[in-house]
Amino acid sequence: MNYELGHASIGRLMLRLAIPSVLAQLVSLLYTVIDRVYIGHIAGVGEEALTGVGLCMPIVCILNAFVNLIGQGGAPQASIAMGKQNMKKAEKILGNCTCALIGTAILITVFFSLFGRPLLMIFGASERTIPYAHSYMQIYVLGSLFLMISLGLNQFITAQGFTRYSMISVLLGAVSNIILDPVFIFAFGLGVKGAAIATVISQALSSVFVLWFLTGKKSTLRIKLQYFKIEWGIILPVLALGISPFIMQATEAALNLSFNFSLQKYGGDVAVGAMTIASTVMQIIWIPTGGIGQGAQPIISYNYGAANVKRVKQSVLLLLILAESYMFLCWGAVELFPQMFIRLFSNSTGELYSTTIWALRVYVATIGLFGIQSAVQQTFISTGQAKASIFIACLRKVILLIPLIFILPFFFENKVFAVFLAEPVSDFVSVTVAGIIFLWKFPKMMRRLERESSEI
Repeated sequence: MNYELGHASIGRLMLRLAIPSVLAQLVSLLYTVIDRVYIGHIAGVGEEALTGVGLCMPIVCILNAFVNLIGQGGAPQASIAMGKQNMKKAEKILGNCTCALIGTAILITVFFSLFGRPLLMIFGASERTIPYAHSYMQIYVLGSLFLMISLGLNQFITAQGFTRYSMISVLLGAVSNIILDPVFIFAFGLGVKGAAIATVISQALSSVFVLWFLTGKKSTLRIKLQYFKIEWGIILPVLALGISPFIMQATEAALNLSFNFSLQKYGGDVAVGAMTIASTVMQIIWIPTGGIGQGAQPIISYNYGAANVKRVKQSVLLLLILAESYMFLCWGAVELFPQMFIRLFSNSTGELYSTTIWALRVYVATIGLFGIQSAVQQTFISTGQAKASIFIACLRKVILLIPLIFILPFFFENKVFAVFLAEPVSDFVSVTVAGIIFLWKFPKMMRRLERESSEI
């Protein structure tokens, strides 16, 4: 695979790597979507239960943030080391990241087990929705270790170019979840608790497969206990590179908190429920772009480490075309057919449905441009440009979106509309700035790489 990363046709190679990664990301999303689809259709309490589970999203985002900090920080570093033919360093990175993922999972489980209920009330739960939110959260966090292992280490499978196996690991968990959800929710009558139990079991199965692969003969990189001792010279560059995707996910938690707080204030449980559906639809749209990026990452990182400027440029251009084309098509589908997406989560034709119709259209108004930011972000991560990727991640959510959620309602009579409007305004500004930074920084990076290549 290393030879192919450095020599095979860029177009065919990226498609071969990206398609399984996209499928893996889509399948991974089923963990969240399938839970919400089934929960939203529980007779009599579906809307309250769906809103309650949606309030757990900040906790899910925090878990995924730490997965990204270690997994997305470590996988590109391992690929760059492989590009430089330094296999010992690549395996040290894998070992250190495995140790860090396990330790982090234990700490997160203890924290949310102790403080989960009061946090959910801060996140916007009401007396009607807190029983569902707390029941789901209590069980979900017990599976933190399985989540961290399955998603965090799976990125090291993708980083080696074994995207088919990374897809299988995610597919195994997602299919299990699809099968187990109705069994635990309806057949056993456990409701939201059943959805959480099904998710934890499914993640456990996926994590077993990932560990089997990374300790077996098929993997180029293998988990070795001798590299479990944390080395600061190894883990600090991982964390520095992973800070950007960490911020992107961690700020999702702050973002969900801000949205839910404001929407509960101005529109009550109906507005919060509309956001639960809108944000899930956004996840459906957004996550495959991560799969496209993960398909491009091994090629960009390997050739950047090998100082192959031509292949880096070709890979980045193709990543930009694929990501932007995909996001534009998704924008058109949601704007034209919002009812199709809403019906996945609720059969209601009442206030929740009518509110979500217009709110969803406003919420996704500028996502047709967001493939640009996705490609820029992934390029900077794949080439180890931590500072640039951190700034872009902070700009959209921390600098723009969260303040706009609280500022825009002062300028509109319809306060709920103003809260939803914060998303497209922030997205448009951040895409523009990300594009400008890329056009300024990327050519300088390539000129420096050309100089390094000529000196080899």
